[in-house]
Amino acid sequence: MNSLNLNIVLYQPEIPQNTGNIARTCVLTDSTLHLIKPLGFSIDDKAVRRSGLDYWKDLKLEVHESYEDFMAKYGDRRIFLSTTHGGNIYSDEKFQDGDFIMFGRESSGVPEEVHNAHSGIRVPMVQTSTRSLNLSNTVAIIAYEALKQIGFPNMK
Repeated sequence: MNSLNLNIVLYQPEIPQNTGNIARTCVLTDSTLHLIKPLGFSIDDKAVRRSGLDYWKDLKLEVHESYEDFMAKYGDRRIFLSTTHGGNIYSDEKFQDGDFIMFGRESSGVPEEVHNAHSGIRVPMVQTSTRSLNLSNTVAIIAYEALKQIGFPNMK
């Protein structure tokens, strides 16, 4: 596990193309991708690998059997939850090497107990409906702000 840089956590992701795009972002930012099961697809799925293209082999990936397993391993670390339900604007946070940023399921986010366990951050957007930004876009927006704050480690 890469203890420095950024850790992107997907809580029970459902859409393989999003996970593939996020994997590609993680490779190109030297971030570690954490997937919390159950997944809505197999990570061997062609759609995941197609989105990740030839980057998948270079991905720092950890798959956790459950949220509880993830927390048993990393619960003592700084974990932010990206949420549309309040919290600080992502750019107002002071990110550090090794931080974890968790993103919920595309369809329903995270359960209330998971939501309450972490500091919430959000990307501002117009409230027109129940719609929000695409998950892979949101990951990229927040990841690059966090990486900017920690000096774009290992990036040129």
